[in-house]
Amino acid sequence: MSEAERLTVDPPADEREAGFQPVECERCGATALVAKFSPQHTSVQWSFESVHACAEFSARAAAGEQTALIDTCSSLRDSIDRAVRDGRLEILPP
Repeated sequence: MSEAERLTVDPPADEREAGFQPVECERCGATALVAKFSPQHTSVQWSFESVHACAEFSARAAAGEQTALIDTCSSLRDSIDRAVRDGRLEILPP
């Protein structure tokens, strides 16, 4: 089997998705994919649906802000911190 055929059959794992777990906001129920690589480093991937379900993003967008320029949701941040403390979200090495 050639290298091209092998990659078509068995593509390599996408490292950008490694370690991401869904975390649900305790305020509004919006869910984002989250990876913790250290106590300080958190990566959050918002989907179109989660941005529109987020109560904080919705309120700020209604006030005229563009959601693409909103850097975080404090409610989701609290939910992430609680998930780490409760052992539902692990801190993984990068």
